[in-house]
Amino acid sequence: MDQACIDFGISEFGCTSISVGLYVGYAIFFVAVLAVVVLPFINALKAPKELIKSGAAIGGLVVVFLIVYSISGDEVTLKTASLGTTPGASKMIGAGLMMFYVFLLIATLGLIYSFFHKATR
Repeated sequence: MDQACIDFGISEFGCTSISVGLYVGYAIFFVAVLAVVVLPFINALKAPKELIKSGAAIGGLVVVFLIVYSISGDEVTLKTASLGTTPGASKMIGAGLMMFYVFLLIATLGLIYSFFHKATR
């Protein structure tokens, strides 16, 4: 029996059930990830124009990331340095935050546009 199960007072059957459940959960997760990755490609082979649209969207994301990465700072304070943050990690965090703000702004403007466009029809 596993030491963690003994520490928490879980029976041998319960510990085995938990282990089996975790392995089944991992298997289901990997099947879902595989489906998410493979099925769109299968669908795209049937409609290549959709693949071009998806490629353009991914290209747009890459362009936005490169822009925000180039303008994000790599400052590290004493507090964040004590937590193990490097200048590269600080730059990636800044880029991630800026991407979030950019797409939050775009989504908000899209919602406002959609609201007024439908209201004036």
